[in-house]
Amino acid sequence: MDFEVQRKNLIRKLSSQGYVKSSAVKRVMLKVPRELFVPEQYYDNAYIGTPLPIPGDQTISAPHIHSITLENLKLKKGDRFLEVGAGSGIMLAYAQELVGEKGKVVGIEINKETYKFAKRNVAKAGYKDIVLIHGDGSLGYTKYAPYDKIVVSATSPDIPKPLLEQLKSNGTMLIVIGSPYSEQNLVEVKKNKSGKVTRKEILPVVFVNLRGKYGWK
Repeated sequence: MDFEVQRKNLIRKLSSQGYVKSSAVKRVMLKVPRELFVPEQYYDNAYIGTPLPIPGDQTISAPHIHSITLENLKLKKGDRFLEVGAGSGIMLAYAQELVGEKGKVVGIEINKETYKFAKRNVAKAGYKDIVLIHGDGSLGYTKYAPYDKIVVSATSPDIPKPLLEQLKSNGTMLIVIGSPYSEQNLVEVKKNKSGKVTRKEILPVVFVNLRGKYGWK
């Protein structure tokens, strides 16, 4: 079975399960080739519904987690987007498809091996405008701030202060909060025009540790 057929079958399944809801998310998940964001030895498993290992002792999340993230972010044309913990690079590719040429997509990855893997994947998939940084993502990246949408793809003790400062008014952040060894939750963070911050738990998840100044020691 070829990858395009597998991709269509996966999105059909995620749609029937209620994970993929919008036409925008369906479009980008059908377009981005997930097989290019997993190690070669896992190509045949690229479209199964589980996380897969990637270099640097990290993982690429299961497809349903990507769809949940995208549906809650509601990225739109022209948005500035930051991902902390870029991992395989696939979320950056999805984001680039959604924000278009007038938007900006930035990813930060602290693990050098993982960063190199993501960099290769993004280039292999043909995305030339994505900015990928090797560094401490818990500090954010001020050059392109403020961001309309931020995703932290690792579990954090709390919301890193620099990321909150770099989130635009009326912006949305999705972040995993919780201990590496116990309960973790995907949390939606919103900041209104006056700077007031609200949080809402979306669902329990399991992610790798956020490293860096505001991560787990």
